[in-house]
Amino acid sequence: MFEQLFGSKTRVKLLQLFYTNPNRSFYVREITRKVEEQINSVRRELSNLLSIGIITSDANNNRLYYEVNQDYEFFKPMTEIFGSIASEEVAAEEPVSDEKSDGKEKPKKAPTKPKPAASVEHPMAKELRGLGQVHLVVLTGQFTRDETSGVDVLLVGDLNQSKAAKFMSDLEKSENKELRYVILSTDNYKYRVQINDRFINDLLNSKKQIIINSQDLPV
Repeated sequence: MFEQLFGSKTRVKLLQLFYTNPNRSFYVREITRKVEEQINSVRRELSNLLSIGIITSDANNNRLYYEVNQDYEFFKPMTEIFGSIASEEVAAEEPVSDEKSDGKEKPKKAPTKPKPAASVEHPMAKELRGLGQVHLVVLTGQFTRDETSGVDVLLVGDLNQSKAAKFMSDLEKSENKELRYVILSTDNYKYRVQINDRFINDLLNSKKQIIINSQDLPV
């Protein structure tokens, strides 16, 4: 349906990528790898989205970066639409129970409605929660092209260190870059905020993307 409505499978994939990653910039080959479409098709659709004003572009280090335009007049409804797509895809990955496992047909559950945009989780959130009690995850640095904080990923909570290291290793492979990350306990993070710790202040003032903030910590 969305392909028919928006005219192109590649365009739908691009819109989903951009609207689930506000504040994040991508270059063409990175986009092509993430949406798994031909580069010529990606370039064509990027040009279309630029001409409409849905995304913006910026040249840096001989690369042209693209990100969603949060000043676009239909930014909020587009986020609701493409956040819903992401939500439905995550739900589709859940295992389906056998309705007749006990010999009786169980009543069918009502179809799950897409979450509103404010509560739609980033696709990375589910995997992050498997690392332990994760209260805050922030992407900045190379993800948003802002080196203010000097770090790319901040993880706050009570995490399993080995699982966190494995997650970051896998993330480096998927992003095809070396990433800098910091893990803090929740109490440590709150204390650093309270005393105006320089690292935390720099991070709070940086361009960032919040993946998880389950305790409404200051960001």
